[in-house]
Amino acid sequence: MATRTDAPTRRQQILKEAARLFAERGFHGVGVDEIGAAVGISGPGLYRHFPGKDAMLAELLVGISGQLLTGAKRRLQEADGAAAPEAVLDSLIEGHIDFALDDRPLITLHDRELDRLRDTDRKLVRQLQRQYVELWVGVVRELYPELAEPAARSAVHSVFGLLNSTPHLTRPGSLPGRAGTAELLHRMARGAFAAAGAR
Repeated sequence: MATRTDAPTRRQQILKEAARLFAERGFHGVGVDEIGAAVGISGPGLYRHFPGKDAMLAELLVGISGQLLTGAKRRLQEADGAAAPEAVLDSLIEGHIDFALDDRPLITLHDRELDRLRDTDRKLVRQLQRQYVELWVGVVRELYPELAEPAARSAVHSVFGLLNSTPHLTRPGSLPGRAGTAELLHRMARGAFAAAGAR
């Protein structure tokens, strides 16, 4: 998997522009020719990379779910039981904030277009998301052992809702810069978990 510092491949460029256009105008409001024009190739040229728009949407939504899960697993492996649960939770929050700030079109796409996926792709997205949630639940319950599992799961979903609200903060000046926004979201996420874990 390419890191953010690697030069994007043509395929990655296509997916990025498709995500942006789908989020701005809806899946059915964007043609293949427009996606091609955004990356400097003809619409038919896209078919060398993807069989169609449906395949792009599936790769975007399945892909980001897989990336979030892989990133969370990596963060847990790096902690390797040596880090305090609080530090592990901070690391998970930081990873999700990076996604929420850097991949906002994908949040919009998930909210609006998930039902357009084939059943198999939609089920895979849900499966990956459940695994991602359960990783968080385990860490939250380690930090707040008296928090029952259903309550921990609800808290995780609530924090995801908070962090994934960034596409709605798009007016000029509505965000205090990336670093300030990340710090604010982190404090709010930790506050939500602390509130859930309070007796």
